[in-house]
Order: sequence, then structure tokens, then C-alpha cells
Amino acid sequence: MPTVNIHDAKTHLSHLLTRVEKGETITIARAGKPVADLVPHSRIDIAFGCLTGRLDYDPDHFDDTDSDVNALFGIT
Repeated sequence: MPTVNIHDAKTHLSHLLTRVEKGETITIARAGKPVADLVPHSRIDIAFGCLTGRLDYDPDHFDDTDSDVNALFGIT
């Protein structure tokens, strides 16, 4: 794992990020002591609509009120 000092990291950040995008991990050091690591970001794709067609409800009664529940809250 290569180590670069802070000044070089600031000067060559885009080059370092290109290397990280290719899977490399780079350590940034201050006075020879490791401070931080540049690591590839792990991406998680979100699939919207993955339950489409798997959930059922009756749209005619979806917004109906329940008189028993309303009575518990003092709603008439």
C-alpha cells in the first residue's frame, strides 16, 4: 500500500483518485505517520419497485375509516 505525504496528496489528488478508482488503497501521512486512507467506495445499488406485483390491497377500501378505531380516539 503506497504512502504519500499531505502536500503530495493535495497536489496530485486527481491522480490519486484515479488510482483509487482502479482498486488501489493509498495512505496519506503527516510527517511519516499515517493519518488517513483513500479507499475505493463500495457502491450499493437501490432497486425501486422491487415489490411491484407482490403486495395486494383493495384500492376501493384503502382510505376507508374504521369506526371502532375512530371511537378509541374519540372521533365520531
